Amino acid sequence: MMISRFLFLVVFLTFTACAVGPDYKRPSVAVPAAYKEASPEAVKTLAKAEPKDSADRGKWWEVFGDAELNKLEEQIATSNQTVKAAEASFRQARALVAEARAAYFPTVGLDASATRNSIGTGAGHTSGSTLGGVIYNSYGTSLEASWVPDLWGKVRRQVESSKATAAASAAEMASVRLSAQGELAIDYLDLRIADEQKRLLDRTVEAYKESVMITENQYKSGVASESDVLQAKVQLETTEAQDVDVGVARAEYEHAIALLVGKAPADFSIAVVDNVPGLPSIPSGVPSELLERRPDVAAAERNVAAANAQIGVAESAYFPNVTLAADGGYTGSKLEHLFTLPDRFWSIGPSLVETIFDAGLRSAQTESAIASYDQTVANYRQTTLAAFQEVEDNLAALRIYEQEAGILETTVKDANESVAVFLNQYKAGIVNYTSVVTAQTAALTDELTQLTVRKERLNAAAMLIENLGGGWNASELNKSYVTQGKTTPFSILPPSVGKRD
Repeated sequence: MMISRFLFLVVFLTFTACAVGPDYKRPSVAVPAAYKEASPEAVKTLAKAEPKDSADRGKWWEVFGDAELNKLEEQIATSNQTVKAAEASFRQARALVAEARAAYFPTVGLDASATRNSIGTGAGHTSGSTLGGVIYNSYGTSLEASWVPDLWGKVRRQVESSKATAAASAAEMASVRLSAQGELAIDYLDLRIADEQKRLLDRTVEAYKESVMITENQYKSGVASESDVLQAKVQLETTEAQDVDVGVARAEYEHAIALLVGKAPADFSIAVVDNVPGLPSIPSGVPSELLERRPDVAAAERNVAAANAQIGVAESAYFPNVTLAADGGYTGSKLEHLFTLPDRFWSIGPSLVETIFDAGLRSAQTESAIASYDQTVANYRQTTLAAFQEVEDNLAALRIYEQEAGILETTVKDANESVAVFLNQYKAGIVNYTSVVTAQTAALTDELTQLTVRKERLNAAAMLIENLGGGWNASELNKSYVTQGKTTPFSILPPSVGKRD
């Protein structure tokens, strides 16, 4: 009767007691009202946009309108080995949630044994003895159960911490995937700019071959000197070397892309095309959205929640542990009589353990948990500040490169007109060939600079979308990825997860 009352009291306390330790509250962060580098036009565009960014959620790279890029990006989720490693880490974190939940329930074990024993009897011999000993058999079977009620909320806090850690791992996986997608986009855009540089240098080489012919004809006519011919040839050969050198950069971009999509460079190639992806329009949104749309920020915040719960786990050590144990079964010397009433045994009862002296161990563990929490808070705030900086950097880059691109457009036009003028003057014998070479070199340099700025604008656009979180949103962490079942949303876990190569 007394045991049943005790059991009722323990179960009642388990389901009504409050968990020790602080309840979680998201740390405050300083969030600006608007981005410093965002133009007023972008803010106006944003206010009318639905959704709030022009990038398609989940497939943000499609804003560049390039079919080859789209095809390559799709391979990141299933073939990139870094993403696969992050997926495995997430599955491990999800399994730890189930492991923590298991502590809510009793542990039950089954034991069965059969032994043959000999006890020595000294110098004499008795009936049934062998080599001076008594031989007897022993058989037994029992069912054992034990349960540690979660009176102080230690298990609840551990489950809370494990769930937050799993959510952080899911966000980290999304961050790894987003980073790989962004890197691939930049490498691909750089490759296409390299193709455009090659086309420019090819055209320039052909133009310089014409210049060599002109100087040779002028030299044969006695109008020009041999030095003019040599100058033209040196300029041609230098440009041909530049033309070849572009191939090194293109090959490196192609190899980098092969690695990102999980292929050996020898088995991978990207065909040359005649166009470069256009620059998309990207409304930047408002800074407060970054807390929900950046997976690395979400991961840092979930790590704070996990560390907060660990404080409760540490504080629960100050309270006594109650264990309820029961076992029962049969034991006897004859197997045929084993499951009879005389061979039955059972026991049941609670036990309580409380640490009286630990030389400050629990206090140190609690202080360590609090310090770990403070560290995660600082990391969360630093991650948030870094996120704001990255967005501001690329907003500034887009704005400034746009201004530079406008200037270079006029510069390139004037430089090409200058080449035409000096070349006509040279043919007429008004200027020497050095003036032509100077004008042509300036024009080529301006056109290459124009392509470099075009590349920087495309890179800044890709990085800005990545900095804004791509197509990710923290609401994905609220889905069923921490359940014990096998249903997991594609947005959190790609189809390749759990599959072995």
